[in-house]
Amino acid sequence: MPVLPGAEPYRHEGGEVGVLLCHGFTGSPQSLRPWAEFLAGHGLTVSLPLLPGHGTRWEDMRATGWQDWYAEVDRALRELLERCERVFVLGLSMGGALALRLAAKHGRAVSGVVVVNPGIKVHGAAAYALPVLRHLVATTKGLTSDIAKEGGAEVGYDRVPLHCAHSLRNFFRLVDGELPRVNQPLLLLHSTVDHVVPPADSARILSRVSSTDVREVVLEQSYHVATLDHDAERIFEESLAFIGRLAPAVGKKGSTTGG
Repeated sequence: MPVLPGAEPYRHEGGEVGVLLCHGFTGSPQSLRPWAEFLAGHGLTVSLPLLPGHGTRWEDMRATGWQDWYAEVDRALRELLERCERVFVLGLSMGGALALRLAAKHGRAVSGVVVVNPGIKVHGAAAYALPVLRHLVATTKGLTSDIAKEGGAEVGYDRVPLHCAHSLRNFFRLVDGELPRVNQPLLLLHSTVDHVVPPADSARILSRVSSTDVREVVLEQSYHVATLDHDAERIFEESLAFIGRLAPAVGKKGSTTGG
């Protein structure tokens, strides 16, 4: 099945400092592409993979679950660790949970974590019905394009397979239990108005990680997909400053591959 235009994975060969970017549930690399290109433009080696079942059509997602999504970012991280001296993991929404689990599992191999509007719980009464509901109802309404900026659009699915929503709920519960193992420097950015992930998720993450080097940034002009919204440039600059503080040596610009 062809990948949707703009949803292609992205890779840039830069210097000895690498970054892995993880996109969100039912989304695609398009939501993080400007961020990835900004970091690449500053000499970093960048990997932005397409998660299995994403970026084509929602029917393709039904055969996947959190183990597939996590395996892909884990693979991409291991590639970067072979290539780079220092590696940082970054993520939006569910991608934030993926990044946090990578940090918990890989320990000191991950130099720092940056998350934007990270999710850690499936909210609402329907969440508790998912184990049964997913056998009765195939899909529900999609979650993409929660963007305040006029004309902003996210490439993703307009339907959510309930099987995958159930898997996401299980993944969030797993990551929540692993948060105390996250002790790397952490930059967490979250929007004051987010129609997908409530502020409570960011608060819980901040209360449970073991990191002592923590910076919280509130984004007042953006909704959930803040990386494509009014605060995008601030996210890019804050993350670059965070990485630059922890890994001052930024490599020379390299080559780009991707769509």
